Amino acid sequence: MNTAGDNVRFRTVIGLEIHVQLQTKSKMFCSCSADVFDASPNTHICPVCTGQPGALPVVNGEAVKLAVLTALALNCQVNLFSRFDRKNYFYPDLPKGYQITQYFYPLAERGYLIIEDDEGNEKVVRIRRIHLEEDAGKLFHEEDKSLVDLNRCGVPLIEIVTEPDIASPAEARRFMEELRAVVRHLGVSSGDMEKGALRCDANISVEDVETGRKSNRVEVKNINSFRFVEKALEFEFERIKKALEGGKNVEKETRGWDMKTRTTISMRSKEEEADYRYFPEPDLPPLVLKEEFVKNLEHSLPELPRERALRLSREYGIPLKEAKIYALRPSVADFFEEAAGLYGDPKTVSNWILSEILRELKEEGEDRISLTPAQLVELLRLLDEGTISTRIAKELLPEMISTGKSAKRLVEEKGLSQIDDESLIRDILQRAIQENPDVVEKYRSGKKQTLGFFVGFVMKETRGKANPAVVNRIARELLDQDL
Repeated sequence: MNTAGDNVRFRTVIGLEIHVQLQTKSKMFCSCSADVFDASPNTHICPVCTGQPGALPVVNGEAVKLAVLTALALNCQVNLFSRFDRKNYFYPDLPKGYQITQYFYPLAERGYLIIEDDEGNEKVVRIRRIHLEEDAGKLFHEEDKSLVDLNRCGVPLIEIVTEPDIASPAEARRFMEELRAVVRHLGVSSGDMEKGALRCDANISVEDVETGRKSNRVEVKNINSFRFVEKALEFEFERIKKALEGGKNVEKETRGWDMKTRTTISMRSKEEEADYRYFPEPDLPPLVLKEEFVKNLEHSLPELPRERALRLSREYGIPLKEAKIYALRPSVADFFEEAAGLYGDPKTVSNWILSEILRELKEEGEDRISLTPAQLVELLRLLDEGTISTRIAKELLPEMISTGKSAKRLVEEKGLSQIDDESLIRDILQRAIQENPDVVEKYRSGKKQTLGFFVGFVMKETRGKANPAVVNRIARELLDQDL
């Protein structure tokens, strides 16, 4: 769906607010473990993160370091002076009654990230600010009651706020994918949306280009996958457009994405900044960074996704389009580079990864391949040696991934070695010719594609283990001998 462009009457204006969970051992302001996903409820808490009277916060230095790294990778200006503030609101999952964040003086500002627009051209999306903050808890609703788990309270986050430069739901999805690739390459976050390590709130408005009329801005929350970022914004675009076409407007509100109905639902009226009554955090001093600290982190930046895509294409001779797929999934890129180095034919390795291995991974989320590069190379060498056919290799791969067994071991266990016995193949083909004179006649009258019938006959008889090259050669020899 393309909602951008001069030829479209309605123009979409989208800005994103993205929360990235930083991969630290402890929380933002206390020593509790930040590894809270799947932990028993309320087991990673202390007086600080639950807001007990007299408990004082202390800034996590590692979280500051990871936040600065991210800001530098996103081309931001890092502020040597920043400060924490209190964002006041009352909700059961926020025991203090306020969240410690940065509002007046953020950690970093004025950055950008380059993505592809809907026409495949490079587009700069500006980043307004990046600031540090702590996470809130989590509510669980069961029939007539709600339960609160405070484990997530105090987990370190950075919030990345873009300018409203995104022109379509598809662009919003690509921005999220590119951003996840950046934080994964940096090692600052797992970026797993399904585990809450990357969360997106999207602000969308629509302008009628013909009349110049603009809709109110709507915020969409509870989006937990790249696909749903796109789907939720597509739904909102259609909803807002319909209102404008009818001469109406939509409420300025916060809406939630309902995965079951694939619709957005009204949650509450949109809060204004004044509603949060921001004021400086009295229990924390300003965050003052040394210029040398920032420079050292800048020099330590690893290769980033766009740079890696260009290098992979240049060094390994694969299309840039393929290289960009790897750059979005760093662990898969690592797998490709190691396998290509071991095997020596990067294009073949890439073909197998893209056509077979990625199919075995989840569409989003976990990118770790349980198969090792050496195991893939072993499979490809068995194929090159003629020990197995391409068909058998493709059948073995999912089992190698699920069991961790090597290709050689599975071939031995299943008796899948390719059959090269020419006398056996010849006997089967002669039987096929005798039993199917009509197909033989079609072949000999010029319909050479019927050769595939005889190849398939042999493959069926040998359960796919016959060497295709040998089968094709002998089949032609037998079928052509009386011509």
